[in-house]
This record gives sequence, C-alpha cells and structure tokens, in this order.
Amino acid sequence: MTDRTMTDRATSMLRAAPADTAGLRERLARDAEREGLVDVLFRAVDSPIGALVLAATGRGLVYVAFEVEDERAVLDMLASTIGPRVLRAQGRSRALDAAADQIDEYLTGRRREFDLPLDTRLATGFRGEVQRHLTEVAYGRTATYKQLAAGLERPGAVRAVGTACATNPLPLVWPCHRILRSDGGLGGYRGGLEAKRRLLAMESAG
Repeated sequence: MTDRTMTDRATSMLRAAPADTAGLRERLARDAEREGLVDVLFRAVDSPIGALVLAATGRGLVYVAFEVEDERAVLDMLASTIGPRVLRAQGRSRALDAAADQIDEYLTGRRREFDLPLDTRLATGFRGEVQRHLTEVAYGRTATYKQLAAGLERPGAVRAVGTACATNPLPLVWPCHRILRSDGGLGGYRGGLEAKRRLLAMESAG
C-alpha cells in the first residue's frame, strides 16, 4: 500500500468518525455491560419531581439521585464506594428499565409499593438498619424521627435517625419522605423540601 493510499484511507476514517461516535459508544457500552465489565450503570430520567439519576449494579438498583444534587459528585461517590467503572446506560438495561418504570408508576399514582432487586451495600451499620426500616411506614402514613428511633429500640438515637434519612441511598423506594419532626415540621430531605411536600400531598390524596 502506498503512502498516498494510506493517507487517503486515514483521512476517510477520520471524516467518518464523528458520525459513528454515538453508535460506537453505544456498542461499547452494551458489550461492557454484557461482559460484566461495568461496576455501575446509570441513567437520567424525567419525573414529576424533577430529573432523577438512577444507578444500578449487577445486583440491582443501588442509588437514586435528585435533580438538586450534583451529578458529577454522585458519580464520583459511586466510583469510590462501589467501583471505578461507572458508565451511562446506552439502550436498554433490565435493572434500570424496571426501576424507571416502577418509579414512574409510583409518582403517577399507579403504584404504592416497590418490587425491585436492590443493591444495599451503601446502607450499612445503624444507618442501614434505619433505612431498611423505612418501608414499615406505609403509603399515605407518616412517622416521626423519634417514633422511628423508638421502633428500633434506640430512643436516644433521634439525631442518628435523621442522619440516616438524609443519607438514604434509595429514596422513594425506601420512603424517607414519610418521616417528619415531632412538631409536625417536614425536617430535611435530600431531594429538597418542595419535593417532600409534593410526595406527601400525592400520597395523602391517594
């Protein structure tokens, strides 16, 4: 092959590259997921309470982030705690598709409980115990941080319960928005107080 032919071929490939980049990225992402080379797969989805970022591993849904959170910081946290191979989903993903569908059903009043495979490795220690216990507060009901602490036989751990709710990796699925202050105040919420108000109003109307 002459130098001129090689140059022409390289130029042709470079010209074609921009048009092929999206397809190549999608193929690489699918191959990486299929071969188990991805630690965390994530996707942004629209919702009535703002954009959400859903993240999943091979075990199931591992994290739900709200629009008010910094996406880069969330992805960096997932990379440091779960694994560095964090990839945006290209096309379909069983875990993310199921999570997106069920969250949409919940936020549009068509679902009251979730039935999803979960990766709970971010829910550890007493915080994890609190976070798992959140599902005991039924749809349309509320409890206080104090009541939750008492239910876990840790009446003096009200502040720790509040911290557990604030760091809940799976909000909506583990409904920390149903936990209020003893005086009836909203307390905090990682998704913002407006999102908490809307969720409580939606459930009380249903």
